[in-house]
Amino acid sequence: MTKASVRSAFYFFIGLSLFLILSFEIPKAGLSQVKSGDCWPSFRGDLQLTGMSQAGIRPPLKLLWTFQAGDAIRSSPVICNNLIFFGSDDGFIYCITKEGKLRWKYEAGTSFEAAPLYLDKTIYAGSLEGILFALDSESGTLKWKYATEGQISGSSNWAWLAGGKRKAVLTGSYDYNLHAVDAESGKPLWKYESNNFINGAAAVSGNMAVFGGCDGYLHLVNTITGKAVDTINLGTYIASSAAVRGDMAWFGNYDGEFYCADLKRKKILWKSESGGPFISSPAIKENRIIIGSQNRYLYCYQADTGELIWKYKALGKVDASPVIAGTLAVVASSDGRLHLLEMETGKEVWVYEIGSQITASPAVVSNMILVGAHDGILYAFGP
Repeated sequence: MTKASVRSAFYFFIGLSLFLILSFEIPKAGLSQVKSGDCWPSFRGDLQLTGMSQAGIRPPLKLLWTFQAGDAIRSSPVICNNLIFFGSDDGFIYCITKEGKLRWKYEAGTSFEAAPLYLDKTIYAGSLEGILFALDSESGTLKWKYATEGQISGSSNWAWLAGGKRKAVLTGSYDYNLHAVDAESGKPLWKYESNNFINGAAAVSGNMAVFGGCDGYLHLVNTITGKAVDTINLGTYIASSAAVRGDMAWFGNYDGEFYCADLKRKKILWKSESGGPFISSPAIKENRIIIGSQNRYLYCYQADTGELIWKYKALGKVDASPVIAGTLAVVASSDGRLHLLEMETGKEVWVYEIGSQITASPAVVSNMILVGAHDGILYAFGP
């Protein structure tokens, strides 16, 4: 065999090997859910609820456009495929374009506080009447709906089922249960019962869902079986959602205590008692974690030790959850202001006064920040 033929055979073998490798079906977190600077598919941007955007934001910003809904917007917006989705107290789920034009709206007949979830071109949104709706993201056509026995205040999340072929939508309810339903059909898969209301969203890490309840426990639940992995007793109710990274979870409770828990060892690593009631959920990047409080402060902690690095005082409660985008924190407060702060120092570098209470959390994508307010207007900011 000549050198040329040996070389040809080698390259053929390499090419065939790559083809075979790429031909195997490997479960991934949904190609439509790949986190990028142009997609913010859920309440905190990803399965682990880290609140970190891949987009960079550079102030100063200006108001690009506004969209008027029929009543207050407490539902945090999500955006994917150049479409924006949110619910309103007027009983509608809205879909608008990235330019602020109405694409469709679906009348559910009941108010929405929870942020929608965008998954595989479907919008999942839970209402205060306790109904989980699944809508086609392009047309707004109802695919199915699933009824719980209590209001839904927290956003849905999703997880792979056994085998990695099907997905479950996970939704907490005031009926004390975390519900898992088939994402395609809406058929119930399992229910995990806590001892009180579930107000926040469940973070998902691998095959484990992590959420706090009004029963004062942090619950760790197997997403395939719906069985408890363990619980951690915190003593007072947890209204917000946890951020998870690896085996670690960070969350606050209504007594103003902020925690870091080791999920593998089922123990609290540190806690800070410097805050007021925490309704806001944390955002984490590298070794810094930030969270807002009802005492009007935004706190920045060292993620591994709990050391307070800086705190920033707003003029109203910080119930909306902050987002980290590059070197900046995006923070909305109930005094009607949207703030950009330096993550390094906590210094305010830009602020815009909307003038109406904000409790919905911002969505941050490339060159755009979206936030809804109690005046029923969705605001879009950009360079």
